[in-house]
Amino acid sequence: MSARLTIASVKPIVSGHGAYVKVTTESGLVGVGESTYFGWPGAVAEIITTFEPYLRGKDAHDVEHHWLSLYRAMSMRGMAVVGALSAVDQALWDLRGQYFGVPVWQLLGGQSRRAVRAMRVLRTGTVDEVARAAKEAVEEGYTALKALLFQHEHHQMRHAAKIKDLLERFEAIRDTVGWDIDVGIELHRNMGPGDSLMLMDEIARLRPLFVEDPIPPDSVLSFGEVAAKSRLPMAAGERNTTIWEFREYVEHGNVDFIRPDVGVAGGITHVRKICALAEAHHQGIIPHAVPSGPVATAAQVQLGITVPNWDVQEHVPQDAPQWTDIVDGVIEVRDGYLIAPDRPGLGIALDDAGLAAHPPVPADLRHTPSREDGAVAFR
Repeated sequence: MSARLTIASVKPIVSGHGAYVKVTTESGLVGVGESTYFGWPGAVAEIITTFEPYLRGKDAHDVEHHWLSLYRAMSMRGMAVVGALSAVDQALWDLRGQYFGVPVWQLLGGQSRRAVRAMRVLRTGTVDEVARAAKEAVEEGYTALKALLFQHEHHQMRHAAKIKDLLERFEAIRDTVGWDIDVGIELHRNMGPGDSLMLMDEIARLRPLFVEDPIPPDSVLSFGEVAAKSRLPMAAGERNTTIWEFREYVEHGNVDFIRPDVGVAGGITHVRKICALAEAHHQGIIPHAVPSGPVATAAQVQLGITVPNWDVQEHVPQDAPQWTDIVDGVIEVRDGYLIAPDRPGLGIALDDAGLAAHPPVPADLRHTPSREDGAVAFR
């Protein structure tokens, strides 16, 4: 086998909310990747198309060089650009793993843990429905849960009633699962500083593992100001890209958990670096992995099995057709843990027929929440 992995073609594929890529070499190896810029996957596919003339004929082994060449070429930033880079980066690592006949985690330094603990993201609904979902998740073997407390209807509620309802939701979960289960709280960018701080004071006695995005992540300085006034662990970063953006949250956001997404934060190459930045500050990693598809999930697990400060990985079962149809097998969950594949590369392959069976889903902007007076709410 030649030491060189010459790239022959780069093909983007949009299916459902996801943008996938196949990078094929002259020797016939196919590497796959996924962007999780799920709002506008078509934009990602278009950018990947522009990457092909550069990548064709290049050696797939030179991952770092290609990352920087594509990122610096036009000096454009943003999730569509880095989302496209993220997908291609995963595919190049997949090719390297296949070339050497080992899973990607072996190329990243081997295992730091036996498996990656999954944090089950609970479905939303009424207080009773959320509590029932928590009970079912624990019965399935999960030891970590994530609750999206804030619902769209909370934007229509008055201040005191809203705080009361949000508190009751968490109380119902804690009463259901007890104290031996870790529960993270997602406020999903829906509150202002005053509201979120009052709620966090109320829920502190229920010992959340973290509170994520208590305010919109528009400003690192604003986030840091809120985090400094709360005694609860903070999590943020799912809408950030690259080490340069994450440096600001790591150093100035007063966060305890950093939340990179391998599908928009620069792929395996850059998420490794983001994790190292966080490790230097004794911050944990809880990657954004929902609503990731099966390829991005596989890439996250390849990282998670190696990264020492990877705490838990959010997850929903990927047993629905939009996921099972498009790959040859999803990542196994066993007793609440995601099991790292031992197949070469990412350990997953795309299914062309399955991808074609799920046409692109266009962005739907009609769900933007509004307040009681019709003004646009935080999100």
